[in-house]
Amino acid sequence: MSRKSYRVTFPGSMGFPLAGIVDRPDPIESATPVLVLSHCFTCNKDLKAIVRISRGLADRGIAVLRYDMTGLGGSGGDFSRTSFTSNLNDLRTAIEFASNEIGVVTGLMGHSFGGAASMAFAGENSDSTPKPKALITLAAPSDTSHLATLLDAMNPAIKTDGVGDVDIGGYVWTIRDTMTADFRSHDLPALISQIEIPTLIFQSPDDTTVSYDHALRIASLLKNHGSIISLPGADHLLSAQPDIELVTATTAAFLIRYSG
Repeated sequence: MSRKSYRVTFPGSMGFPLAGIVDRPDPIESATPVLVLSHCFTCNKDLKAIVRISRGLADRGIAVLRYDMTGLGGSGGDFSRTSFTSNLNDLRTAIEFASNEIGVVTGLMGHSFGGAASMAFAGENSDSTPKPKALITLAAPSDTSHLATLLDAMNPAIKTDGVGDVDIGGYVWTIRDTMTADFRSHDLPALISQIEIPTLIFQSPDDTTVSYDHALRIASLLKNHGSIISLPGADHLLSAQPDIELVTATTAAFLIRYSG
């Protein structure tokens, strides 16, 4: 199947333009599943695993929008002033854009904190946006407060001074206490317990960033318990190609089964 990829820009929730890339089969058909793919905390749409999964899904007949949240990658805005609330709102704008640009969004996939946003959206009781038919998480946390605790531990100035810098992945990021306070304000487990659509959970027992316990907790909270696929040996960023291929092939089959 031929693939077509092109860059897009659309308004973000905080008033800044968000950068995205559409990877889709060419030609696209009315029954083609449409997926919005959200990246991890401080990551972007150009992370190797995100790129390869998105392109691989397009090669298998899935249309994908991968995008940068506010303040990251090619998107505008100040990352230090974002939050889980803004992440969730950026996801809403991405879903709206994809529905108009490609077709009605039938699936969500999120890596790490992007997976948390995807689950929160899927669990919301809102009629404003059509719910997807399938959900996939990759190394996603079962709550948002643990990240706030981790960031505070990395630099106590975040709590004492209201702002501080932390090193994540070799890059320095400015974190404000408004961000960590927002992380603590969300009850993600309660939202997960309201998810009713088929859910596929990828998690590595060797992930040192988000432990396997999070996948078990997510599965226990879901009404349909979901399906956990273990990725032994995989790291948090899914760096190895065999792991990427397994995630891509399984996700494609899952989406075609439940959202095609």
